[in-house]
Amino acid sequence: MPMRTPMLWSEALLNATSTSKSSGDHPVEAPAPEEPLPPRYMHDTYAEILLPFASSPELFEQYTNAWGGLRTGMLMEHLDSLAGSISYKHMLGPGVETLGRIHGRGFYIVTASVDRLDVLAPLLPVRDIRLSGIVIYTGTSSMEVAVKMEALGASGVEDTLLLGRFSMVCRDAKTRKARPVNPLILSSPEETTLYLMGENAKKRRQSLALRSLSRVPPSSAEAAELHSVYLQYGQDSGHQLADYERVWMGDTHLEKTMLMFPQERNVHQKIFGGYLMRLAYELGFANASLFTRSHVTFMSLDSISFAKPVPIGSILRLTSQVLHTTPPGELPGVVHVGVQANVVDVRTGHEQTTNDFRFTWYPDDGAAVLRKVVPKTYQEAMLWLEGKRALEMGDQIRGERNKKQSA
Repeated sequence: MPMRTPMLWSEALLNATSTSKSSGDHPVEAPAPEEPLPPRYMHDTYAEILLPFASSPELFEQYTNAWGGLRTGMLMEHLDSLAGSISYKHMLGPGVETLGRIHGRGFYIVTASVDRLDVLAPLLPVRDIRLSGIVIYTGTSSMEVAVKMEALGASGVEDTLLLGRFSMVCRDAKTRKARPVNPLILSSPEETTLYLMGENAKKRRQSLALRSLSRVPPSSAEAAELHSVYLQYGQDSGHQLADYERVWMGDTHLEKTMLMFPQERNVHQKIFGGYLMRLAYELGFANASLFTRSHVTFMSLDSISFAKPVPIGSILRLTSQVLHTTPPGELPGVVHVGVQANVVDVRTGHEQTTNDFRFTWYPDDGAAVLRKVVPKTYQEAMLWLEGKRALEMGDQIRGERNKKQSA
């Protein structure tokens, strides 16, 4: 089920104009109560995309990067589209193949956040790749979609390359308020396990939101570590020693400003979220490479928040900065990068944040990062701590997976 709209942009403009004229003087009323939504079987929400790179040099040519590997940002774009398709499949039923018009359906689905995307094995381009996903949990108006990227060989699955989760929310097409989603039917112990995993992921996300440094102060241990970093790296007695180079966080800024064209729109006539993921990934990759002075390998997407949609025709400013690095000498060295997307009002210059992305990379050769990012302001210190928390969470998740694999 495609997430890119088949409707012509000229037709979408005409529809928007006629809709605004017809509804301009009439307030939108809440819809009448509907019948309970029919439950869906979890396995009926499964969907997949096959990318036959091994057998199609022409396809590989569209995805290859300058070093002969795969463009990870393009694969992320597919994963976001897949999560959206799976969510609509859950709402509309397994037999529906086309979405149709949003107002005709009465609801629309948007990506609220991306919990994590963790790389488990190298993304080698010589094998076919399968992207798949399934709804593993439903709340009142939200869905947790688990996605997987696998490498396929002649005998079937060779490696699981990536695992991740998308949080999707359903909205009423007229009121834009939360709309209920179909509940899930669990038909096997494996599906029950997946359901509990999705439920725990939602609870953990809510807990992290309550602990956010934009809401509450850092813990005493975090405050003590910040002070230790200041004493060790923040003094002005000299910024470059024999074993490391200090870099102020404010000096790592890298940005990109661009127009948002209708060719990158989704079925809601807004800029496609997967396209924004790709833009943010590629800017973050460039920043991590410049900071480490080497080519870097993607380790994880630690979080994405989708606060507001990006309108077609808007000016988008993407700003990235290095938020955290492992201590000099630690192997492998790791760089955590944040990318913020802001829509700029050309009349006032005011910027409104639409998305916040967090990524982690490491040097290809596994070497240490000999440049230490150091915050200078209180706001930067909070970003530094958020980056530290993200790296610790990633280490914990990878540690748990390694234990399961070795058990």
